[in-house]
Amino acid sequence: MLYYLLLFYLTQTVMCEKQPNFVLVLTDDQDVVLGGMNPMKNVRRFIAEEGVTFTNSFVSSPICCPSRASLLTGLYVHNHLTRNNSVAGGCYGENWRQNEHRVFANALKNAGYNTFYAGKYLNEYGVKHAEGPSRVPPGWSEWHGLVGNSVYYNYTISNDGVPTHSTDLYLTDVIREISINYIENQTKSQPFLMVLAPPAPHQPFTPAPRHKGVFSNVTALRQPNFNVVAEDKHWLLRMPPSPLPESMMSELDKAYRSRWEALLAVDEMVADVVQALEINALMEDTYIIFTSDNGYHIGQFSQVYDKRQPYETDIRVPLLIRGPGIKKNTQNPQPVTNIDLAPTILQLAGLEPKKMDGHPLELLKEEDNMERLMLVEYYGEGRDGTVDPKCPWIYDSDHLAECHPLYDCKCQDSKNNTFACIRHIADRVNMKYCLFADNENFAEMYDLSKDPYELENIVNEEFQSIVLWYRNSLVRLLSCKGREECDHVNTKKDSIDTF
Repeated sequence: MLYYLLLFYLTQTVMCEKQPNFVLVLTDDQDVVLGGMNPMKNVRRFIAEEGVTFTNSFVSSPICCPSRASLLTGLYVHNHLTRNNSVAGGCYGENWRQNEHRVFANALKNAGYNTFYAGKYLNEYGVKHAEGPSRVPPGWSEWHGLVGNSVYYNYTISNDGVPTHSTDLYLTDVIREISINYIENQTKSQPFLMVLAPPAPHQPFTPAPRHKGVFSNVTALRQPNFNVVAEDKHWLLRMPPSPLPESMMSELDKAYRSRWEALLAVDEMVADVVQALEINALMEDTYIIFTSDNGYHIGQFSQVYDKRQPYETDIRVPLLIRGPGIKKNTQNPQPVTNIDLAPTILQLAGLEPKKMDGHPLELLKEEDNMERLMLVEYYGEGRDGTVDPKCPWIYDSDHLAECHPLYDCKCQDSKNNTFACIRHIADRVNMKYCLFADNENFAEMYDLSKDPYELENIVNEEFQSIVLWYRNSLVRLLSCKGREECDHVNTKKDSIDTF
């Protein structure tokens, strides 16, 4: 009898300690401010209605590679040193490759997880000058990494180090098929992590043929900051043309609806993944996380369409999670950032998050203390080959970037479009303070509780003691390392250095 009681106890203990599965869906450039979740009916039905939607979700940087590096490591940009989308800027450069063991998948794999990746990883993964597609990043049991940046056709995938080229297969659909096959081969006996990183809705915003024209009557959202002259913003936004000419409006509308159409294949993929989990009796043990690497703007402050800016359109992203113990159809206003996802996943797996700047999210209940100061970093680029000779700014191509005739030569980036921001959220606080690394030390400040569209830069109108408090806090955030420092920023009277 004692033997059977002991066996029962051990069986119950193992069952209680079963590690959950994780499915992370990471889209590319999907906004939440401009209605980017509107096309996602399946995501809303199968994740939002079955779990929690975080209404204050931000990224560490409004650009793909640095933001993805933060999500994978739980580190702010100044600690993982992937500053932009180029190899020279740390995007799959030598420093990243030497420290790739810090990606959270390594800890899961070492703990017995099957780990699977399909889609875009970092923008420069697999290119010739970053060891090529034969390199399989550590931490992944099964690897299907897109070589280079997001595209929809004519791409190469590294399948466990073997490059496979395709010209006519729609990439999101390929990721869907690979993921379904993977789920069908999983069992309850071994937990798994699955990361799905489709290209949508990244430029060139190519929908699957079955979705072309679905939103033909949709136009870009005209909020109060749409195509207004940015008189109190950084000089890059003030550069001509401002406002954008009426002839540009049709291009903005086309980009807006094409982005929605490109997302429909992702929405179908999510529905099929959920169905596969349910058919294979894996759903009850699985957390599904849906998010994006950064937001996007289309026409705000007389910009064209891109990211790279400190405004809400570019730094707010969707974050929806369902899984064991999470209350259904709830909203959580706690301020979160993408550096929190890695430690959250590790903690849910029963592992200790180590040497990360983020902290595990409170998924089962709201945090008592809502206050948080979050850091956003961006390091502007110039001389990247994107100043078209037809644009008059070719004379300054060393400092400007993303200048195209299609945009009426309105440049989207520059070397001194380098900034750091504090996003401060508390019960009665909703503030943003940004400082640019230029010869003006240009600063911006917004009270979003009164000015949700960031129309009025109040940095010269606010009490200077408050501005100084934010400035000093920003100094501390820009050098913080680890959760303890980054969560408890003090305000020593440091002078800010160029970052």
